[in-house]
Amino acid sequence: MPKKAIFIICLIAAIALAIFALFYTKKSQFAAMGGNGERQGPPPETISTFKVQSQEWTTYIRSIGSLKPIQGVDLESEIPGVITEINFENGQIVERGAALVKLDVKVEEAQLRALEASAKLARIDYERSSNLVKSGSITQAQFDKSDADLERAEAEVENLKAVIDRKTIRAPFTGKVGIRTVNLGQYVTNGTPIVSLQANDKVYVNFKLPEQSLAQIDMGMPLTLTTDVYKGMVVEGKITAISPAVDQSSRTVEVQGIIDNESGKLRSGLFVRVEIALPNPKQVLVIPSTAVMYAPYGDTVFVLKKPEKEGELPTVKQQFIRIDRRQGDFVSITKGLEIDDEVVSAGAFKLRNNLPVKINNELKPDPKLNPTPGNS
Repeated sequence: MPKKAIFIICLIAAIALAIFALFYTKKSQFAAMGGNGERQGPPPETISTFKVQSQEWTTYIRSIGSLKPIQGVDLESEIPGVITEINFENGQIVERGAALVKLDVKVEEAQLRALEASAKLARIDYERSSNLVKSGSITQAQFDKSDADLERAEAEVENLKAVIDRKTIRAPFTGKVGIRTVNLGQYVTNGTPIVSLQANDKVYVNFKLPEQSLAQIDMGMPLTLTTDVYKGMVVEGKITAISPAVDQSSRTVEVQGIIDNESGKLRSGLFVRVEIALPNPKQVLVIPSTAVMYAPYGDTVFVLKKPEKEGELPTVKQQFIRIDRRQGDFVSITKGLEIDDEVVSAGAFKLRNNLPVKINNELKPDPKLNPTPGNS
């Protein structure tokens, strides 16, 4: 056989041997890697945890309402006339009985002088008749007529004085006037609005509650108010009235409370949020709301399982729970967890059953019952 042919055969054999050796080596490496992977399982996920706590929670009834003054009225003209005096400034505090507006009474005052003169004459005639009837100079009927004339004359005087007095519009109570709607020299008729007068040192708050709340509230119970107008301001008061009837269409009951308003900031008609704290707080099991996986078929959490052997990582198990109430960053649990159970509070979205995990609680948020986040 020629040397050239022998060389080609040897070369082909060497190449084949090299390819076989390389294939065998890689196969062994892949097999070793697969075995290690099966032994190690999936890589661990980093999570934060929270131990189930027992807290004392107060139950609150919440509603929305509006404010009304303890005393408030829109002053109007009772009789027609021309305004001759306006004795207040817009927004001024006025005392009870202060004459705010006066109408022209010149004609009535002239008529009053005439009536007073007639009444004076009637009294003189009455006194003369009284002496004459005693001596028998006149009959009893004549005396009775002079008596009736006197009473009629005095009644006409009092009537006209009342008309004159009604042409002076006075403050029925101490309070703050609003913005007047009339001017000097203006002719007003019956019912013409003059100005609003409000006593705002105390205010009523009116709100409605569902009929189920009737068994939980009572007269004198404390309540608190907040409003979007004054951020951070909390005002305290108490329940003063509960409607005796339930609205049949909405199945609600109207409730009224009284609030101190010494600052005068609370105005009639203001929208407010009402909160009633019920007595006898209850002990509840709580976890952060971030730990809950909400789903249509039921709410769940991942509970931490301690490793069975030393050196192994803990794992997690998905657990169904039943949520009762929410307060701040917490939710209360009525079923599915026990005190000191450790649940995943951050990172639960990437977990599944029996997955090994690493715990890192250094950066987890601190849940609060009354969080006050800053404006974003």
